[in-house]
Amino acid sequence: MATQAHCAYAFECLVASFERRQPLGLAQVEELWEQYHASSAEGAEDDGEEDEEDEDMSEGDAEEQMTARPAAVARLLNKNSATSSSSSLPSTKSTASSTPSTGSGVSTPATSRSSLFSGGRSRDKREEHPLFITWNTVSEIGHKSLRGCIGTFEAQELEYGLRSYALTSAFEDTRFSPIAASELPTLSNHVTLLTNFSQPTKDPMDWILGKHGLRISFSHQGRRYGSTYLPDVAKEQGWTKEETIVSLMRKAGWNGSSSSWQRTWRDGRGEIVRYEGKQVGLHYPEWREWRDWVDKAGARSKTLN
Repeated sequence: MATQAHCAYAFECLVASFERRQPLGLAQVEELWEQYHASSAEGAEDDGEEDEEDEDMSEGDAEEQMTARPAAVARLLNKNSATSSSSSLPSTKSTASSTPSTGSGVSTPATSRSSLFSGGRSRDKREEHPLFITWNTVSEIGHKSLRGCIGTFEAQELEYGLRSYALTSAFEDTRFSPIAASELPTLSNHVTLLTNFSQPTKDPMDWILGKHGLRISFSHQGRRYGSTYLPDVAKEQGWTKEETIVSLMRKAGWNGSSSSWQRTWRDGRGEIVRYEGKQVGLHYPEWREWRDWVDKAGARSKTLN
């Protein structure tokens, strides 16, 4: 299941691309994210108990307490630091968008390679998941607007997949202009790891609203069409199951009337694959607060040439 640390890593990769530096590695982000929230919880407990403690603590003693934990974090960041090359972004045939639009395919031009810090928590087994990365802008009154959403149904090594699609969805979703650095304060990021894929079925209603994501395919006038929606899309849009299928068909490129979709589905040998995935999100201010904490702890990222 996706975590907020995965979202924090997506933000780390996006911001690092603007700052021309190497991002922290996924394992480092996960461990630092955990330590940050643990220290925040400890701080809240300490605040509740401070009235009961001796108030004669010297300024030097207070400063020592404040700097002890960041020093430990700095040692974590510097421990076993190394660089490793990443491969280029995924090929176009494994890439898809999963939000309402007039088209289903997204091209992915080659992107320059970057290096990442390794270190942090070691992993005996690399996780692999199909995944989608979604970027939204959020207005001051909380209105959310899609800014990019691209993913893949091919299982990806988690760090590689998160890094690649964080950048692909930010810069290569052809429905939108590339995200600019000036938009960062308004951004939110959502990660969905896909699981529990079903066998194809011809029944377009054989799924549960709000639980299943859908990947459809059908033929029309000698051409095969396909598109997908993540599990949360239909519920967010307030669609019925029929409205969702019609919207998916239109997203794939079909332009028939709503009253004829069932005949098109039947004659076009329509198939549907269900899948699941819980979307997890994070807003830029939350990431920025964490990253400032990391920076104060002494983290340093190399600048790219």
